[in-house]
Amino acid sequence: MTGAAGALVRVRAGVERALEWTVMLLMAALATAVIVAVIFRKAGAALVWYDEVAAILLAWLTFYGAGLAALKRAHIGFPRLVQGLSRRSRGIAVVVRELAVLGFLAAVAIAGWQVTVGLRGTYLVSLPGVPRALAASAVPLGALVCMVAELLSAFEWRAGLSAHEREGAP
Repeated sequence: MTGAAGALVRVRAGVERALEWTVMLLMAALATAVIVAVIFRKAGAALVWYDEVAAILLAWLTFYGAGLAALKRAHIGFPRLVQGLSRRSRGIAVVVRELAVLGFLAAVAIAGWQVTVGLRGTYLVSLPGVPRALAASAVPLGALVCMVAELLSAFEWRAGLSAHEREGAP
């Protein structure tokens, strides 16, 4: 595979690898925070920052995990419905779906950015040195990651790449 299709496959593979590592690190951080909090609570010294940090890690994990799922086309869909359409109708349905998803993600990114900017100068309650905007930035950044994943998948579909070719198989 050469040219634009080969470049698309390489970019997608790089994005997928980066998202997989990000999701694994976030899962490990969340699991560690939960385990540490349980140990401290059992020892009679509950951590004041645990709830806030765990909620933030879960938000980041949710958005980046959604981006990874979008890249792998692992979200809920209606493949039988689409497959039952004529070739022309199927193409139209896919384009309408992509535009709707990208529009929704753009709205989420814009709203998330407005919230993030609105939180400038405020800090977490339990960790006063951590800006709340850092925690809230999971929403606009995660929406952008999902948009990139959707666009990569759409370009692959448009290029006619099969799952076999996307995985880099000969």
